[in-house]
Amino acid sequence: MKRPSLGAVLLGLIPFAATCFSVGLWDRVYPMVFGLPFNFFWLIAWLLLTPLCMWGAYRLEVSRGADDDRAGSGAR
Repeated sequence: MKRPSLGAVLLGLIPFAATCFSVGLWDRVYPMVFGLPFNFFWLIAWLLLTPLCMWGAYRLEVSRGADDDRAGSGAR
């Protein structure tokens, strides 16, 4: 099993960092965004953005695997 690329790891860490390490930035009841307190909006937004980051990491790994397959088939 190959190790994941740095780009895929970073894309996977973005949602984690955005929800865990940014509490000091969004720990407020006001302002309201779309009728929700900002902290709820922030968490819901990252619930929706996390699959996009994971999809991007997946696409990086798939393209990396395809590049490896092309490089390996020419060496035979």
